[in-house]
Amino acid sequence: MKILVIGPSWVGDMMMSQSLYRTLKANHPDAVIDVMAPAWCRPLLSRMPEVNEALPMPLGHGALALGERRRLGHALRDKGYDRAYVLPNSFKSALVPFFAGIKTRTGWRGEMRYGVLNDARVLDKAAWPLMVERYVALAYDKSRVRRASDLPQPLLWPKLDVNDAEKVATSAAFGLSPARPLIGFCPGAEFGPAKRWPHYHYAELAQTLIDKGFQLALFGSAKDKETGEQIVQSLHPDARERCHNLAGETQLEQAVILLAQCRAVVSNDSGLMHIAAALDRPLVALYGPSSPDFTPPLSHKARVIRMITGYHRVRKGDAAEGYHQSLIDITPERVLAELETLLEKNQESECRF
Repeated sequence: MKILVIGPSWVGDMMMSQSLYRTLKANHPDAVIDVMAPAWCRPLLSRMPEVNEALPMPLGHGALALGERRRLGHALRDKGYDRAYVLPNSFKSALVPFFAGIKTRTGWRGEMRYGVLNDARVLDKAAWPLMVERYVALAYDKSRVRRASDLPQPLLWPKLDVNDAEKVATSAAFGLSPARPLIGFCPGAEFGPAKRWPHYHYAELAQTLIDKGFQLALFGSAKDKETGEQIVQSLHPDARERCHNLAGETQLEQAVILLAQCRAVVSNDSGLMHIAAALDRPLVALYGPSSPDFTPPLSHKARVIRMITGYHRVRKGDAAEGYHQSLIDITPERVLAELETLLEKNQESECRF
């Protein structure tokens, strides 16, 4: 069976979509799975053993570009796909498989996609509370699974492959010392400061960890560079060389490799948090206005800290520098306690093996 997946366009969603690929491969071991997604997704897709080929989607979020989607679909006709799975909910995301003439086109109904999808599922949000469950459900006949409890358990969570040689080479390229164990911080957030743990809390935790013999790597995009610099400059002068601000310095593939090298990761709710979970790193995930109820980190080594309930649609909090009070209330001492517990459990687990 040849399968085309129209993948999501966000890091976290892309990571969770791997559960669908893993499930399809488990159900159909000989299946060939290609994923069409933005070109930046390639470093993630290349580390998913289930994916045969990453096909670039050249069109952005807002562009209907009907003619270009028709051209893309027609160009795929010779590939002989038997099935397509469309993960985004937009009408336009379903057009390429339709124009490709793929016989079975599966997805949630979304934006009234009757016709372009011929296996359209009607979403009952209460029956499918997690995004990963909604993705995995598409791998099964809709008459067989009507709610999340019908899915075979355990779900196959995301899992990225990184080898030891890559870790050593990439760590050396960024000047990380092999003599000190590495802790990763992901202090950025895509939509404003309300989802960020305050930089001064990160700095206090970093100082404590450096004093305990660790080194720190700060990950994020170029727009997180300033936040990383705030953390570094808040440290004691003699500790700053142990805290490497890599925000905006790494390509996504390099960030994946370095996160795999980390003994543990502390992260806001972000795409990098989901990557750390897929790398099976001990992870402390810090939530404020956003909720872990829909897209939690998928790892048995993850611990979520949150002081409030519900979902709050805010991008800037009322506190100084736009922070949200619920994240200010998460103390560095609380995070350190969770982190040390995770590190201890992970060390015991590795010793058993």
